[in-house]
Amino acid sequence: MTSSPPTRTLDRQIVALALPALGALIAEPLFVLIDSALVGHLGTDQLAGLTLASTLLTTAVGLFVFLAYSTTAAVGRLLGAGDEQRALRAGIDGVWLALLLGVVVAMVGIAVAPWAITAMGGQGEVAAHAVTYLRTSLPGMPGMLVVLAATGVLRGMLDTRTPLYVASIGAVANAGLNALFIYGFGWGIGGSGAGTAIVQLAMGAYLGARVVSGARRRGIPVAPDLRGLGAGMRLGAPLLIRTLTLRIAILLTVATATSLGTVPLAAHQVINSMWGFTAFALDALAIAAQALIGRALGAADGESARIVLRRTLVWGALAGLLLGGVIALLAWPLASLFTPDQAVREAAVAGLYVIAVAMPLAGVVFVLDGVLIGAGDARFLAWAGVISLLAYLPFLWMVRAWAPTGAGHEAEAVVWLWLAFAVAFMLARGGATYLRSRGDGWAVLGADR
Repeated sequence: MTSSPPTRTLDRQIVALALPALGALIAEPLFVLIDSALVGHLGTDQLAGLTLASTLLTTAVGLFVFLAYSTTAAVGRLLGAGDEQRALRAGIDGVWLALLLGVVVAMVGIAVAPWAITAMGGQGEVAAHAVTYLRTSLPGMPGMLVVLAATGVLRGMLDTRTPLYVASIGAVANAGLNALFIYGFGWGIGGSGAGTAIVQLAMGAYLGARVVSGARRRGIPVAPDLRGLGAGMRLGAPLLIRTLTLRIAILLTVATATSLGTVPLAAHQVINSMWGFTAFALDALAIAAQALIGRALGAADGESARIVLRRTLVWGALAGLLLGGVIALLAWPLASLFTPDQAVREAAVAGLYVIAVAMPLAGVVFVLDGVLIGAGDARFLAWAGVISLLAYLPFLWMVRAWAPTGAGHEAEAVVWLWLAFAVAFMLARGGATYLRSRGDGWAVLGADR
């Protein structure tokens, strides 16, 4: 067993991994944030349509986030055990799997876009804008999934800087292309989707090439391997179930927002964009926990794994407190950035105050998820996801049944909705994972779980 790192040394490791990881994690929500700000000035119908379309897109990306999480855990654990060959081969298999899944998702998504938007409650102009955005942005899906898989490999190798650089350049390029296509070429909401797709494909091509070139330098075959692809799916299946429950919760939340009216739905997009941005920022600490936990358990160092758990929980709570304070202070300017509509702004500000209060809780929940993912405790996370979703459903029913609706009540309706999601649902998630972390079942030592 290796000696545990001093607290200051561990803090430096956490920061060194979390800060660069932040850039890669917020790539997708940052694209949505940029799209929301640009599209919001086209009109309320366009912003509401983007709400539906971006929810489906982030759901598709979120369902396959296991491509990043499972490769981070597997690569980190195998490297901790000293098996570099197996670690990089697992990463190559993850990249190929991401590319294949991305092509399938894009093709199916383009075909079923109208049906999917209708199922989300979209109607009229809102639905038309949503379908346009979906069909122009879905071609970028293969690139985005490759970004996830390649980023997972690099994180497992404790390289979070390369994804940061790529995500930063991608965000700038995304803003420029979208502004050019939307306002310069007059393509409207379709220009926003096309610009995002182009940037995602470029990011995926670069990061995928980095992983492939690294494997080639070490003499590792880079051709697709059916056994490796199958193993990747088996390892990722429990995390897929866990993520599916989370995305179902988010989809049901958007469907509930749709039932509250156009203004609450548009305000929900503003709040959800900020939630996604800050949530992924907090999740950077979970990425640090994943990598460090995987290394410690792979090296059979259970004591260090426990220390990482405790320290990253402290970081998660403090980071949530800081982000919540910033959101509360900037609620009005943030809402005004997204829309000139006064009713939408007022409702958005009310919801932003709710998520500001919930941020410390979110920080703890995300870190606990990261710890258990890094430990390879995916089966528990799948069951915990199902239980948390079932616990959340009664709160959504209460919002639909009792939340005030109609003109003048939009802000109250949004507050009800976000109290249900940001507080009740997050408490259900956090309670399950906290109880698990108190035991020993998650801390399995060695190269293989």
